[in-house]
Amino acid sequence: MRWEAQALQAGDGTGQDGGGTPAAPAALLPLSGLQRSITTPEFAGITFHEVVAKSALNRVPDSSSMPFRWTVNPYRGCTHACRYCYARGTHEYLDLDAGVDFDRQIVVKVNVAEVLRRELSRPSWAHEPVALGTNTDPYQRAEGRYRLMPGIIRALADTGTPFSILTKGTLLGRDLELLAEASRHVPVHVSVSLAMLDGRLAERVEPGTPAPAARLRLIERLAAAGAAVTVMAMPLLPWLTDSERQLEELMAVLAGAGARSVLAGALHLRPGARQWYLDWIAAEHPELLEGYRSLYARGAYAAPSYRSALGRRAGAAARRHGLDHGGAHRLTRPDGPGRPAPERPPGTPAAPRTGSPAGSSAVGDRPGRPGRAGPAGRTHPDGQAQAALF
Repeated sequence: MRWEAQALQAGDGTGQDGGGTPAAPAALLPLSGLQRSITTPEFAGITFHEVVAKSALNRVPDSSSMPFRWTVNPYRGCTHACRYCYARGTHEYLDLDAGVDFDRQIVVKVNVAEVLRRELSRPSWAHEPVALGTNTDPYQRAEGRYRLMPGIIRALADTGTPFSILTKGTLLGRDLELLAEASRHVPVHVSVSLAMLDGRLAERVEPGTPAPAARLRLIERLAAAGAAVTVMAMPLLPWLTDSERQLEELMAVLAGAGARSVLAGALHLRPGARQWYLDWIAAEHPELLEGYRSLYARGAYAAPSYRSALGRRAGAAARRHGLDHGGAHRLTRPDGPGRPAPERPPGTPAAPRTGSPAGSSAVGDRPGRPGRAGPAGRTHPDGQAQAALF
């Protein structure tokens, strides 16, 4: 890719070095630490805004229901372009829209690994679990060029910090050996997001993602490497991917690929994603529009009766195929099944679990300060034994 030929843009949009391809007008975005905004023929219509980040760790607000306290998001915006993505609204923090801009205006924190290592090396860092893939996918296609994840993984492992990754990106396969090495030092969990097998539907509703068949091959590779693979089968789309036949086929195929567990959940439509997805329904499946409006009449979540029924059906299908079902995806121990977790000192509370439970909301990009070290920071986050990732 001709990234090196791009010119750093000055405030008036002119190239500062006198050469290269002018970047898009979006280079004028008021982004802190913006170094340059570039376009490239390999990503037609997409602008990458390279920024120097001041922080890498993001503190999850105390009011959040998420079972983890810290996240890292090397990118903001996502070329996977999933119509339903719950993180779309976070792009509005940057004065960008939650629709086209979320798909095409991508912020890249080019120094994120270095900043993260510095933050994790502070004496105050309590070695709490860190989640990746909570806002935008860390293995979206641009990661092939920027290669931010290897540095992030090494920083986490070298500092004794357990972590989890959730991704639709098959590019994760590039880092399998690195993840296997990391799992010998810290608990690691990798989850693959796959909730539909119909390639034609996937191409319409999540057009920038690897095809379902490619993600199944990734699951096979992870399982062959010894990973206890969790699949996030969400969102299940009402009237499009939630039938008995579709659930049965999905669970059978996931089990056949070597997945160990699955977490299934219904679509939820947060502000930003709601109108973007419903516009797509109106264009592609107009016969379903009124049904969606009724099902989501009370807010972001589908009617409780629908969610409960879907959960029962998905759970039953998973169990029929030998898949564990339910609960947040968790960090795994690197020392194999059956080994007890380290005991906590008396009076020490268990550290929080990590994962993305069904119906989870987007975790924004809000920098935070690592907490003070304590005994709980080094215990297994579930307080119980788990199977090894690798």
